[in-house]
This record gives sequence, C-alpha cells and structure tokens, in this order.
Amino acid sequence: MTRVLIYGRTQQRLGDRLAAVAGVDWIVMDDGGNLRLKGDGIALEDARLDAAWFSLELHVSPARHKFNRFLLQQPGLRWLQLSGAGIDDPEFVELFAAGVRITTHHGHAASIADYVLWSVLDHFQRGPERRTIQGAREWRRAVVRELADSRWLLLGFGAIGQGVAERARSFGAKVTAVRSSGSPHPLADRTASMEELAAILPEVDVVVLCLPLNASTTNLVDAAFLSRLGEGAVLVNVGRGGLVDEAALLAALDAGRPAQAILDVFQTEPLPDTSPLWWHPRVALTCHSASVSDRLFPRADATFFDNLGRFCRGERLIHEATVENLPRRS
Repeated sequence: MTRVLIYGRTQQRLGDRLAAVAGVDWIVMDDGGNLRLKGDGIALEDARLDAAWFSLELHVSPARHKFNRFLLQQPGLRWLQLSGAGIDDPEFVELFAAGVRITTHHGHAASIADYVLWSVLDHFQRGPERRTIQGAREWRRAVVRELADSRWLLLGFGAIGQGVAERARSFGAKVTAVRSSGSPHPLADRTASMEELAAILPEVDVVVLCLPLNASTTNLVDAAFLSRLGEGAVLVNVGRGGLVDEAALLAALDAGRPAQAILDVFQTEPLPDTSPLWWHPRVALTCHSASVSDRLFPRADATFFDNLGRFCRGERLIHEATVENLPRRS
C-alpha cells in the first residue's frame, strides 16, 4: 500500500473520493499536528510516508508548519504534490535537496490572467475616479485609455503568461513575450530574451511579471529596470514578491514611473501594515489572492489525483519541479 499524508480539512472535503482510491492508505493530520490512519490513532514514529499532498486548505492553516516539519522527518518520502506554482518555501527547498520529487499546480492560471486584465482595465478606465464621481453624485466625465494597440511585455510565458496574452490580444493589444528559449509562440506578436529587456522597456505600456523566483530573477525589477519604463507604464506583479525591489519601486512611483503598480504578491506576506504600499496613490494591491476563484479547488484536486495515479503506476509526473525552479539561497 502507498501511504499518503493529507490535511484533515481536505480529507473532510474529499472523504468519499479519497476512500474510492485503491491501493492508498491515507494518513490524516489535524490542525494540532495529530495523526490518524483510517480513523485509528497512529504514533508519529510509525507513520512511514511515501507521498504527501500540500493542499490548498493548508496555505491558511495552523497546521501548515507542523505538516512541513513532519515531512522533513520522513526519510522514505518520495513525492510531494503542491497546490501552488512555485517551491519558494525553504522547507520545500530542503525536501527537494533531499531527493523528494516535488510537483506543482498550474490550474490557477485562468483566474490570475482574468485578474491581470481586470486590474489593467480598471486603471485604463480610471475605475477608482469613476467610482468616486458616482459616490459624490457628480455629473462629469473621465477620459480613459483604450487597450487596442497597447503594448504589453510579459516576463514569463508559461500558463499564466499565455492566459494573459490570449485575453489581452482579444482586446487588440500587442504582446511581447520574454521566453527562456526565445522561440516564437502563436499567442505572442513577438518573443524576446532577457538580454533584450533594456531596449524593450521604454516601448511598453504594460509590464506583467509572471516569472518564478530563482537566482536569476530575484530583485529583477530594480532601480535600473524601473528607470527604463516609459511615461504612463503600468507594472503588474502576479509572480512572486521577491521579483521586485520594493524600496526601488516606491522611489520610482514617487518619481512618476511607473504610473501605476498593481501588486498581488510581496516580499513579506502578510504585507506589514506599516508598508507605504498600502496607501501609495499609485499602487493598487490585493492580498496574494489573484488565483482564488470558484474553479481553483476542482482544478487543484484534479492535478493531485492525476499525479497520484501516475505515482502509483510508476509513470511520469506532470509539473515536476527542476533545479531551475529553486529560489536563491542567501
């Protein structure tokens, strides 16, 4: 039998579906870090694990760190399924370094792409000002920007970047995609390499960050990067907070470029209530929630069950992390 560790709230939500999986014993951890196997108590030292699922419920759970620490104590652990696209957590990095296969989840791409289009449209359409006008019952107009022929630069062109490109191009936007391969893609009007950034940045209206955080992307958006942006440019970060030097961003916003920063991720999360990003007039932010939609859980569940079947059959896993996905270590 394959033994798989799962979080208690996830087990409650998917009880019947889990019970129908043949050849798997489910070890369940509750909020207090206590374990049970098929309803019976089990000592920690007897809980030999083959695999684990860091499900969506764990992201906001008091059991999160207990779950990860327990995994680090399991020398036989062979596979961990995550419910996010990156392996930024130091405990995940440690497990990866110990030889545990880690797979990620990319089913959040559609909701994040929707978020990017909504947030840029809200800025172009002067949504905050229009809502203020309505609230004040003033009959006056606001001149807005159109998306047609706007120039978008997508840094990262995986599932999220491609979803953004598809949506933006449907409005008539022109898309340049930065890809590690530099090869053409049908969803991009142009592809480029990271080495071409300096020349491209002054030309674009919207920059979208959807890169993983690793040694080459940490603080990619620094003072030099920001200084090359044109007047009226919008910066959107739906990748990782560590992609942006936040002190440099605040200084650049004060200087007027970019014209707007749309941020869903931050270097420190939760974002401290003392951060000027909360009240800066050129910042629109959300709380690492761009992916949260009514269809996120079903997609995450489907990825796990697909990979579980592959793992049990000895087949290739989908979305398996590689060393290139690792964040920089200090």
